[in-house]
Formats: sequence, structure tokens, C-alpha cells
Amino acid sequence: MLNVGDKAIDFSLPNVDGNIIKLSDFKGKKIVLYFYPKDNTPGCTKEACSFRDIYQEILDKGAVVIGISPDSIKSHQKFKEKHNLPFYLLSDETHEVCELYDAWGEKKMYGKTYMGVKRITYVIDEDFNIMAAVPKVSPEKHGDEVLELL
Repeated sequence: MLNVGDKAIDFSLPNVDGNIIKLSDFKGKKIVLYFYPKDNTPGCTKEACSFRDIYQEILDKGAVVIGISPDSIKSHQKFKEKHNLPFYLLSDETHEVCELYDAWGEKKMYGKTYMGVKRITYVIDEDFNIMAAVPKVSPEKHGDEVLELL
């Protein structure tokens, strides 16, 4: 996991419109960079909606929200439309960026071990320094938790 004080790693990924978004596009703003396992699953939907519900407050603090998962652009489009998500959703189908940010690794569910996205959020300052790293996320309350960190 990246630690507080580390430099954020720049990357390029497609958004829901297929446009390439770079982390460096947001230099001068705070960035809430959150990694989540899968669109339209209960926990991921609760987490996304927790950001949606306080999005204006996040903007008021000079920050943007970027969600990343290995889902396809088409899946992100449906997720964004279904839940009226106003922030960026980026597709990392090869999980390359997830790996850069230590959000890809071994997980266990129902006694089975597999590789997947670990739910983790980084808050990045205007100069690309990691301000906070949150590896244990409560999906329902995560938006409020992040708002306090900003």
C-alpha cells in the first residue's frame, strides 16, 4: 500500500465515454481515488452512492472523485446511469493501475482464495502527495469518512 507522504503514481485509463483520463489532469486539485471490486454489487453500490450523496461537499473542498475497477467501459456506463453517479469511473480491465496502487491481491470468500480488487481509497493533495490511505472501508459510510479527511 502507498503510505502518507508518498507521491501518487500517474496513470492513464478510459472513462465511461472512452476518453483517456490521466491522474495528472487533476494537478492542483485534491483527488479521492477509490478502488472497488465490481459495478452493481451491493457493497460497491453503497460505496459509490455514499460519494454521490455528498459529492457537492467534496467539490466544495476542491476535490474530485475517481472510482476505478476492472469492469468494462460499458459496465461503468450502466452503473453510472443507474445510480446517477456524478464522478469519474475509470476502467482498469488489465488491473495494471490497481496493482500500482496495491489494490490488487489475494482475497478470500466462502473459503475460496482468488485474485481481485481490494477496496482501498487514497486521498491525494494538490501536489500529488498521498494525504491519507484507507485500506479498511465501510461502504455505507465511506463518503463521510473521506469528507472528514479532506
